[in-house]
Amino acid sequence: MPEQPPAERPMQTFQSPQIQFDGRQCVLTGDWILAALKPRLIRLRAWLLLHGKSTETWNLTQVRHIDTFGALILWRAWGQKPPDILLLGPQHESAFQRVRSVAGQVFPPERIDWLLPIVSIGNAALGLGSHLLDFARMLGMIVVEAARLFIEPRSIPLKEFSAALYKTGAQAMPISALVGFLIGIVLSYLSALQLRNFGADALIINILGVGIIRELGPVLVSILVAGRSGSAITAQLGVMRVTEEIDALAAMGVSVHQRLVWPKVLAMAIAMPLLVLWTSVAALAGGMLAAQMQLEIDWRFFMLSLPHVVPVQNLYIGAAKGVIFGVAIALIASHFGLRIRPNTESLSRNTTSSVVAAITAVILLDAVFAMLTRGIGVPLR
Repeated sequence: MPEQPPAERPMQTFQSPQIQFDGRQCVLTGDWILAALKPRLIRLRAWLLLHGKSTETWNLTQVRHIDTFGALILWRAWGQKPPDILLLGPQHESAFQRVRSVAGQVFPPERIDWLLPIVSIGNAALGLGSHLLDFARMLGMIVVEAARLFIEPRSIPLKEFSAALYKTGAQAMPISALVGFLIGIVLSYLSALQLRNFGADALIINILGVGIIRELGPVLVSILVAGRSGSAITAQLGVMRVTEEIDALAAMGVSVHQRLVWPKVLAMAIAMPLLVLWTSVAALAGGMLAAQMQLEIDWRFFMLSLPHVVPVQNLYIGAAKGVIFGVAIALIASHFGLRIRPNTESLSRNTTSSVVAAITAVILLDAVFAMLTRGIGVPLR
């Protein structure tokens, strides 16, 4: 037998809620439910706000249906209490009873916690202590794994080390050279504007040489690497934590610090000095080009004068900064990566914290280097 089409349900119609007011009495009609009130909610609320508390007599006997939403609107218009005269049908008392039971609840006032600042400081101190403890534990494990690798050279993770060296070093060369070249042009251009006023055009070689090789090159490369490679290390370890790959390595007896952390730290220690040298050369090339255009200093004179005005100790200081900064970035990125919990919120928060902490650490270490080497490589006359 052919299937019978399902019977169509009749559409439910509502009567529009209306308010009739003669100056003393307010008469409500229609359906005071959510579906009927929604198209006229703004207009009805505005009228109730103006006349709700001043009207003494309310007649709700002609209301067909009323739900909790409609009763709540009227209850708020009455000032959280019934009016003096309320004509209400028995079928509507349940809605107002529910609203009255909820509105009658007494909530305790919110207490002001005067110890909240002290608690916040204490939580911050405990969080810092937890970070330092985990960082010291990770650093100790890396030292132990490095000692074991010297004893067992066959266990050296050469593939992981070469992959980390390629990602942190070779792949960062184009962007670091571009940024260094542009920074050199900007620094040379701004210095030329000031030196030309004093007739000290040749001093631009001193400014560019010492500033770029000693300070700007290492710091610039470190900030780029912290934002690029540091965040990548943290995200990689975090994703491995989310996908439970780190737990799988631990279950198989594979050391996480040997396979994941130690190769990255060694790769950063080797790649960073080379990137510093590469970026410094690019920045000096940009500065030399700008000096030739602005001050008409020949590039041959620039290159011949550079070794005489910039002592070679500045190159050693720049390379040493590269090694220290690279190790610090790798350790901080690995630390935050291993602290990630298996959820996406922790992944994004720790990745951001890793970049911020790495850049902050680089600036602090640079300040320490500046104090320790203030009398080295700077000719005093």
